[in-house]
Amino acid sequence: MVTSDLPGADLVEQGLSDLRAGRPTKESALVSMAAPRLRALGVDVPAADESGAGHRLYGLLSDEDRASAHSRYNALVGRVVSFARAAERAHSG
Repeated sequence: MVTSDLPGADLVEQGLSDLRAGRPTKESALVSMAAPRLRALGVDVPAADESGAGHRLYGLLSDEDRASAHSRYNALVGRVVSFARAAERAHSG
């Protein structure tokens, strides 16, 4: 279960929904990249091809706007890392 008050929860929730539906979105690629860490936190991440998820994410961002793909990629990764860190802190008490 994803706690919606954590930073980045919106991305994780959307990515989980997209993975379950088989939609190849930025959010699903992001969650696939973070799947091992999210699973360690108890998040039920659907099985998916996690190899190359970072490349897929970058490709989707580049398709939208090549000039800003790198900075948007870093921002998205930062948000999912923030989510994981906050969830770890919440879990540890």
